[in-house]
Amino acid sequence: MSAAERKAAPEEGWESLTVDELREELESRGLKKSGTKDELVARLTEDDEAGAAPEEEPEEQPARPRGSAETITEEKKAAPTRPDGAVIVSASANYVRSAPRKARLVMAHIRGKPVEQARAILRHGSRAASTDILKLLESAVANAEAGYELAADELRIQRAFVDEGPTIKRYRPRALGRATRINKRTSHMTIELTTSEGA
Repeated sequence: MSAAERKAAPEEGWESLTVDELREELESRGLKKSGTKDELVARLTEDDEAGAAPEEEPEEQPARPRGSAETITEEKKAAPTRPDGAVIVSASANYVRSAPRKARLVMAHIRGKPVEQARAILRHGSRAASTDILKLLESAVANAEAGYELAADELRIQRAFVDEGPTIKRYRPRALGRATRINKRTSHMTIELTTSEGA
């Protein structure tokens, strides 16, 4: 509340008001309204003295332009490179609901292949893990395009591997009151792409 909007103290002073009137005034100023009458009066008096001092106007800061591609350009971060100068871009997918042994069979087919050839292998692959690995490959290509301005036709799969994730355990009822455990395995998949000339 600015000094102009404050209610001026009555001629007889704040002591002439009732406790309820003092509390209403404190509430309108956003101050604490509990305590004895003397405390309420003291709080209002302090607030009047603080409000009498001229308020320093905050310095106006220059308006920042809204972020857009034309006005703000960010420098591209340097891509990780191999000793021979080839760029390395990676993508990983964790907790994929596919058994690592089955996913490794598909990864072995695409390791070392150019991206276009690997896409064709995954699109026409008969294994269920091919769909998840194709998504991961597309993510790695998108990382290369967005982060380092590399096109898919100049990329090759350098490393493709699958690590075992946590196993989800489920149980099925069996004959004679027994139960058998079913392990639903998960995988952590990683694909690293590199520029073709450096492969």
